[in-house]
Amino acid sequence: MAELTFPVYSADALVNFFRAEVLTGQEAKQFGKSDLIPVPKPESIQALYMRVLHLLYRFRPELHSMVPLLVNIANPQYHEATLAITSVFMLMRKFLPIGLVHDFSLSDLLVPKKQRTLTILSAIMNYLHFRKLRMVMVHEKTSKLRAGRDRLQALHKGISEAQKKIETLNTIPPEQQVEADELAASLSELQTTATHKFQESNVTNEVIAELKTKIAEKTQKLTQVKVDVSNLKEDVSKLRSQIVQSPEELKSQMERMRENVKTIKCTIEDTDGRVVELQSMMQSVTHTEAKLQQMFNLLQDLESSMTNSKQREQEHQELTAQYEKKLKELKNLCSEEGQLKRTLGMKLDKESKLNIRRQKKKEMKEQHAQEVLGEYNQIHQKREEMADKIQEISSETQQLKAKIRSLRDVCSKETKKAQALYDKLSTSMDAMHRRIDVQTANVKQGLGKK
Repeated sequence: MAELTFPVYSADALVNFFRAEVLTGQEAKQFGKSDLIPVPKPESIQALYMRVLHLLYRFRPELHSMVPLLVNIANPQYHEATLAITSVFMLMRKFLPIGLVHDFSLSDLLVPKKQRTLTILSAIMNYLHFRKLRMVMVHEKTSKLRAGRDRLQALHKGISEAQKKIETLNTIPPEQQVEADELAASLSELQTTATHKFQESNVTNEVIAELKTKIAEKTQKLTQVKVDVSNLKEDVSKLRSQIVQSPEELKSQMERMRENVKTIKCTIEDTDGRVVELQSMMQSVTHTEAKLQQMFNLLQDLESSMTNSKQREQEHQELTAQYEKKLKELKNLCSEEGQLKRTLGMKLDKESKLNIRRQKKKEMKEQHAQEVLGEYNQIHQKREEMADKIQEISSETQQLKAKIRSLRDVCSKETKKAQALYDKLSTSMDAMHRRIDVQTANVKQGLGKK
């Protein structure tokens, strides 16, 4: 008790705490500061310890004064007075080391002292505070564990429902299996034809691009030729206005001009033919574009079907993501549960170690108690022997007293006889002395006459 690890509270604080937390009813009203200071009352202290034991171990106060049925005790009536105190003492000896009080003795129950009882009650108050806090923590952890278990069950249910939905989405009913196979086959055929058509359209687009480039080149050449013809016409008009030519030169120039016109007409006809060819090509291109538009519509249908399938795949992916999230949450919950189990295991290990220590202390205390009970039984046997001896001695003393009384009676009778004889002898001696005195007086008188 020299080095305390808990504060020693005042009497008022202890009285308020035990009234509020331990005692109930009339006991709480009757318990006051006068029961603790200046001199603690043993009856109130013992009742308070009984209520503390009842709060901690559910050991009712009336059970302290009951003899166990499994224990064979000779003359149990001799133990009735001390049974309640010994029971409270043994239980408090088991409990108080938990509150770091290791030197509890019988004097703390029978003759309690002020400072000693205040320290013991402060230790009990400190332990009850600690017990209350730990119980709150344990209740919170158990509520969290129950909530986690409920969440785990809900997640398991959600995962099972999601798995069922995925299975229903993945599985095709047998009525629609044939249609699904036909649609898959038609989709594959359409995809192959679409790829071929795309390749053909790409080729035709390339051809059209080449033709367009050629037409552009031809149109450029035509425009250039037209520009040249217009320039030539202007030059001819200028020359006609400036020079007066001879008819032969005019004829030769006209012929040349005619040849040039013929060549130009030929080139124009060639370009017209090529334009017709290009128009036919454009018609074929428009026809191919219509076909391509049809293919494009088919491809749009395919894209819509593909988007539907993609949406289903996205839903499937979302469901898988949700499933993965649920699995992660499950793993987190499992890890939390594992941590809680580890903490519970650590606590259980600590509790088992504490229980082992308590068991060892209990065994030591039981051994000590058995030794004390053995010594008590020996003392009780010696007491019974001494009681027998005392009874024998009392009977002998009674006999001796009777003898002494009889001897006293005899002595009183003898003393009375002796007193009577003494009285007679004393009277006779007095008479003799008187006679002697008379004779001596007479002898002296006779001698005086002579």
